[in-house]
Amino acid sequence: MSPRSPDADFSARLESAARDIDNLLQHLLSDAPMPGEIARPARLVEAMRYASLSGGKKLRPFLVIETAALLDVPRDRALMAGAALECVHCYSLAHDDLPAMDDDDLRRGRPTLHKAFDEATAILAGDSLLTFAFDILGRPGTHPDAAIRIELVTELARAAGIGGMAGGQMLDLAAEGRFAENSAPLGETDVKTLQAMKTGALLRFACVAGAILGQASPPQRAALARYGEALGAAFQIADDLLDVEGDAATVGKATGKDAATGKATLVGILGIPAARDRLAQLVAHAHDALSPFGERPDILRAAARFVAERPK
Repeated sequence: MSPRSPDADFSARLESAARDIDNLLQHLLSDAPMPGEIARPARLVEAMRYASLSGGKKLRPFLVIETAALLDVPRDRALMAGAALECVHCYSLAHDDLPAMDDDDLRRGRPTLHKAFDEATAILAGDSLLTFAFDILGRPGTHPDAAIRIELVTELARAAGIGGMAGGQMLDLAAEGRFAENSAPLGETDVKTLQAMKTGALLRFACVAGAILGQASPPQRAALARYGEALGAAFQIADDLLDVEGDAATVGKATGKDAATGKATLVGILGIPAARDRLAQLVAHAHDALSPFGERPDILRAAARFVAERPK
């Protein structure tokens, strides 16, 4: 029997990680309150499950699991950190889809959270998923060393907050001309900064989290951070290309919205051919960043190719 290709192994391991994360989140998002909680409102828990268990590739938790595996971290610890990251990601989608933000009706081929429930419930479910992420990271099951857990909490808070995803979303809204004080169009450097914050920060954290869990050496941690940064930039360009070239039935959400709302993207600035060239360069950078680990991270190299070539 011929050996499986890294890309075939990648697909199997991505699906396995998604199943394990879904199972863990299903367990963590039970109806029974934890010590210190008074009660868990059923509608709120149902909305949180809808947002976090509604399919999706679970790429970010997968990256936590696979980078941690390079450093021989027990899988159950990586799953806990991955579940926390997925909660933050799903909170961001629930809030981004709201009428005050991107105003989307479709997510992952289903009605967005505020359409399936209502706006108030979507806001509270997003708030709850965000805070629940830090509940998960703070548990001894994530890591027995409290210092490691504190570092994970700090890094995720910074990746998700003012200097990361939330700050990037604010820059994105400003680029649409939402605020009177903003009028100048964004250049390439501005867009790269915006996208590194809005999209790249959580993907970078996914790779750094594995390094934190595994107590990686400084060179190993720097290599995984570079990989995550290149992967995040590639992910955003691929996403922007899908918005231009994809169709809603395949992508699972509305397409063509970037141009309609005046969003600043590298595809818009560079054009499609140059954007595709940039995407290929970023995949190569991601591959090169992993060179200190030899052939072990071939699955992560396959992940970079998947990000660039994914159909949705």
